[in-house]
Amino acid sequence: MSSKQLLTEYFALCDGGVCPDYLTEGEKKKMSEGISFYMTGKIQEADALNGNGRVYPKDILEREMKNYQKLVKDKRALGELDHPDDSVINLKNASHMITEVWWDGKNVMGKAKILETPSGKILRSLVDSGVTLGISSRGMGSVSESNGQTVVEDDFQLICFDFVSEPSTPGAFMMKEAKDYNNKVFTKADRVNRLLNEVLDEKE
Repeated sequence: MSSKQLLTEYFALCDGGVCPDYLTEGEKKKMSEGISFYMTGKIQEADALNGNGRVYPKDILEREMKNYQKLVKDKRALGELDHPDDSVINLKNASHMITEVWWDGKNVMGKAKILETPSGKILRSLVDSGVTLGISSRGMGSVSESNGQTVVEDDFQLICFDFVSEPSTPGAFMMKEAKDYNNKVFTKADRVNRLLNEVLDEKE
């Protein structure tokens, strides 16, 4: 098993970054009036070999998305434009907030509201200019080799989802080189909630 590293994955969104069927009538109205801007689509996938050659087991991804739901509910599910090289979400670089996540089979779907921040305005400008963007998960975890595949281990912790440009070559968003990252993004309350969720799951 390798040491815990920063893991990033890329997924293309719907055509133009917007799937109208996933927006409420209120959200569509706000978009048409220029009040708000949303982007929707697939943000992760379980039990499938992704473009970076890694597999995320569904039970691990389900656990992490369950914990991530708390961040969504508390309006703390922020993300950045481009991946930084650490496990901390830099508020000054925040470009969007994930407002909803749900499962569609083995796909994790998501909805992001673009923020009125400098990075958010750049993101909106890129989309308006027709730039192809995707969304990429960022998390900390170890990987192991199993049956010729690189499998994400049980110690994986999802941090956030960032918007990134579409890779020009496969594997452009490979795992970063091994470093000793100090994971500061999870508060004590987050860790307590994570443990409580795991205890409840075991009882079920």
